[in-house]
Parts: sequence; structure tokens; C-alpha cells
Amino acid sequence: MGTAVAKDKRVEIAIHNWAPRFVSSGVPLTDFEEVTAGVSRWDEWCEAWSTRAAVHEDVGRKALADGFGLSAGEHLSRAALCYHFGKFMFVHDIEQMRRAHRKVVECRGLALSHLRPPGERVVIPYEGKNLAGILRKPASVERPPIVVMCVGLDSTKEEMDVYENVFLARGMATLAFDGPGQGEAEYDIPIRGDYEVVVTAVVDYLETRPDLDAARVGLWGVSLGGYYSARAAAFERRARACISLSGPYSWVETFDGRNELSREAFRVRSHCRTMEEAREKAQTLTLEGVAKNITCPIYVVAGEFDNLTPPHNAKRIAAEVSGPCELLIVKDGNHVANNRRYLFQSQTADWMAQRLGVSKR
Repeated sequence: MGTAVAKDKRVEIAIHNWAPRFVSSGVPLTDFEEVTAGVSRWDEWCEAWSTRAAVHEDVGRKALADGFGLSAGEHLSRAALCYHFGKFMFVHDIEQMRRAHRKVVECRGLALSHLRPPGERVVIPYEGKNLAGILRKPASVERPPIVVMCVGLDSTKEEMDVYENVFLARGMATLAFDGPGQGEAEYDIPIRGDYEVVVTAVVDYLETRPDLDAARVGLWGVSLGGYYSARAAAFERRARACISLSGPYSWVETFDGRNELSREAFRVRSHCRTMEEAREKAQTLTLEGVAKNITCPIYVVAGEFDNLTPPHNAKRIAAEVSGPCELLIVKDGNHVANNRRYLFQSQTADWMAQRLGVSKR
């Protein structure tokens, strides 16, 4: 019997903090178990996940060539997800990360027209540049309301398939997008704390779409995106409702207690040279003096045992908003309660549907 090889700290951090997220987002459990069992050094992480992603990609491309579009969309979306989890925190090797990221975008892009309902790549004008997004509309709904999806520090628009489908099934369109410091924008546009500027650009874009009801816009955000959605709701009056999932009240407070992978990812994606500079940037991501300006209905969710964004953040947001608020601390929940998604995912989607005037399904 061989002796198990000890894993380095960064591999252990990734497995310990994010395992439920991988599986609840659509990575097959056996893939997660086999890939992580085979990785002992962090330097191996991206390649190992990319190798497994290529299996799904090959199956998807064969289905595509054989004319089985629905199957192709499923396999290629799964490939994109596996490539994504290879690159998601791999900021110490930018070139390898970018190679995996190109495959994320390529595979999900190939899948979009074959999804049910299909997706559309959109380009959103933003301060002389562009942000990339994925727009999906529910079947047989004329001018649906739309949920703008703010992703987190290490997530991208291609990770949102499961969340999208919950809203789509209830008659709402979804627009998941890569904002500053995220996904396709992370290389050229740094993270910014005043995320309301970004969301305003997105809502401006929605108003150019006659196929959407831009008078019924909801905001949704996960992890750091939960801060982004709440921050935007304080300023963007066109938002009818907001969901904040494990969003920090003050990023610098959670930043100090976070693991080294998260802190380094923030440093790189905020385009800071040093960790001290990154901590200064972190101070600009705050709801202090801002949360009170949130007057639209907001649903705030946190995990009881979240060690990345402890639940006191959600409680503080809920205590300071001026509008109607639902607060849910998920019992036994970890970060974003990914280990207990059934206790909030459909419930928050139902809540959003009511706020956006969608009939019950």
C-alpha cells in the first residue's frame, strides 16, 4: 500500500472552501472526486481540470457533429464549467489561466444556441470599452422581465447555468455578465467598488432591447457579486428588487480573514502590485453609509457557517436597508450555502418572480 501524498495548502483550501459549489453548479461528483484526488500541488490544478474538461468537450463536439444539438449544449456547458474551475483561482500562472479561460468562453459559446432555452452572447458598452454577457429568455414569454446577474470574485458568466435555469423556468430572462475584474474583463479592467456604475451601463443596454421589459429589472449577486448587487441597488432606481447571496458588507473586513487564494485573486483582478495596495483597494468596496439608500425590496441570504463571508455581513445589510427586506441565514450553510442550495435557490427565485410581476408557476 502506498502512502498518500500530502496536498499543498492551496489545494486543500480550494477543496475545503468550494467543493459544494463545484457539484451544485454542475460538475459531476465523480469528476470532482477523481480530479482533486489526483492533484497534490497547486501548480497541477488547472491542467488537471482542463484535462477532464476536454473529455466533456470531445463528447460535446461529437454530438454537435452528429446533429444532436441538445446533447451538445449539455456536454459543452459541462466542459466550460470544468475549464472554469481550472482557471477560477489560478492567478499565479496567468498564461495557463488564460488558455483555460479561452476554452471556457469557446465551449459555452458553442453551447448557447443549443440550450433550452437558448442563449445569446451580448456586448454591453462600458466607458469606451465593452463587457461580455450571456442573455437567455424564457420560452413563449413576450417581453419578459429580466434578472441582471452579478458574479463574484472568481466566478464568470459561464458558471451561472444552474442559477439561470431557475429564473428562466419561472418566466424571467437572465443576463449574466463579466464586469470589471471578472471573466473576459479581468485582464483589462480592474475591480471597482462603485459597482453601481457598471450596473447602470447594463440597465442602459437593456433599455435598447425591445424584446425585454426593462421596466421590470431585478438584480442578483453571488458572493462578492452579492455586494455588487446590493451596492447597485442603492443607486440604480430602475431596479425593482435585489437578491444578495453571501455578499460582504465591507470587503476589507472579510479580506483580512480570507484565505491566500482569495486574497491573491483579488490583488491580481484589482490590478494591484502588492497586497498592501490590494488592501487599500478593498476599503473602497463597502456598503457603509450606502446600504440605507436601498429602498427596493431585497432578499439577503447567508450561510450559518460561512467562513468566507460570515453571516454578520448579511445581518448588517438587512439592518441598514430602508426598504422591505427578507433575511435568511441558512442553517448549516457554508459560503453561499452551496451545500444547502435547496433551502434558498428556488425560494429566492419565487420571491423575485413576485416582485417582477410574474404569475406563479
